[in-house]
Amino acid sequence: MRTQPRSSMTLLDRMVIGAVTLLIMLVIGVQIARAAEIIPSIGLTKPVDGDEDAEIFGGIAFRGEILPILKPEIGVAYRQESRFDDQLKVRMWPVTASLWLTPIPALYAGAGVGWYHTTYDFDEESIAVPVEDETTSEFGVHVGGGLMIPLSSKAAVDLNGRYVMFQDQDARLVPEDFDPDFWSTSLGFAFRF
Repeated sequence: MRTQPRSSMTLLDRMVIGAVTLLIMLVIGVQIARAAEIIPSIGLTKPVDGDEDAEIFGGIAFRGEILPILKPEIGVAYRQESRFDDQLKVRMWPVTASLWLTPIPALYAGAGVGWYHTTYDFDEESIAVPVEDETTSEFGVHVGGGLMIPLSSKAAVDLNGRYVMFQDQDARLVPEDFDPDFWSTSLGFAFRF
């Protein structure tokens, strides 16, 4: 796990930042006549690598409408998980941008990118060799979809699921790599304005 200095961003990093900036500008530029939604949510995450239990997370998203079948979304969340028998706690604050295709108003599917600010907190009491805690910021991509169940003209239940992908990481506790990918599912309430 290496922290990358800002000055050495790759072309891919710059393209992702450009795409996120474009999506943010599109969401802000949504016409007032079009529906916009704020979606607070709670959910579960489960790492792909390991036998850890699912963990609870919380988040909030803003979803707009570019076309009747195309919705951009900007979201922020907080999630935490344990790995290697609780010797490592991973805390993550992702900021994501998604583009959802909605061929049927109640269903959506799509993909997006995110900036994942992650803290690796090692339990120094259970590790023979002290390992320093570390914080990194990485880009990841996700695919997913969901279901909107209308409650009224101004509110709906939002069920969402996604698979988040990263590059494999080096484990500092044992001499191996681990897959930081994870699944998440959430239940939220969309408030339209």
